[in-house]
Amino acid sequence: MRILVVEDDALISNAIEAGLKSKAYAVDCLNDGNQALYAPEDIAYDCILLDLGLPGIDGVQLLKKWRANNVRTPVIIITARDGIDDRVQGLDIGADDYVVKPFDLTELLARIRAVTRRTASSNDVVTLSNGVLSLDPISHEVLVKDENGSVTNQPLTSREYALLEALLRRPGAVLSRETLEDKIYAFGQEVESNAIEFIIHNLRKKVGSQNIKNVRGVGWKVVKES
Repeated sequence: MRILVVEDDALISNAIEAGLKSKAYAVDCLNDGNQALYAPEDIAYDCILLDLGLPGIDGVQLLKKWRANNVRTPVIIITARDGIDDRVQGLDIGADDYVVKPFDLTELLARIRAVTRRTASSNDVVTLSNGVLSLDPISHEVLVKDENGSVTNQPLTSREYALLEALLRRPGAVLSRETLEDKIYAFGQEVESNAIEFIIHNLRKKVGSQNIKNVRGVGWKVVKES
């Protein structure tokens, strides 16, 4: 999952980035509203964390412009403005949630899971699953069900988790190498030419090659639950 953080306080931005990366998120950070104006149109982010007191275009105007331009990415406002009027305004202009600084990283992660879950599906569940593979965002494990109904747990690395999450959010859809790279790597990170194939290879050893299918020349998919 790829997150955009728009925050001009470097200490807060760096702390959020470190915390999210430790939980397998790809993170891009911007510190100016002007820089962030077109970012959600250029990259398909899964969630945006938005400060209100930004240089350039402030967070309120930025969010208004995104929604006017039909950017539907979930947005969580992160701000020190804790008045009820500020919260109501933020939600009314299109924010999906509102977190007041200082906040706990555990709470922020839960809110990110909640807003992205609502976007992906109306089915309010914690685990992503196609009936055979079930991904737990808390433990970062995948549960694998075999033909006999037995279930085994497999721990995943951060990149394995991020790649499998991207596939399980769209079961049945074939995701290209470029799409998977966008979900795993932030901009500025060097990506080796065979990086996705290497991650897929290791994932298949853990979950079974039959559970992650390659469509030659197109990409990879997990099957839909029958």
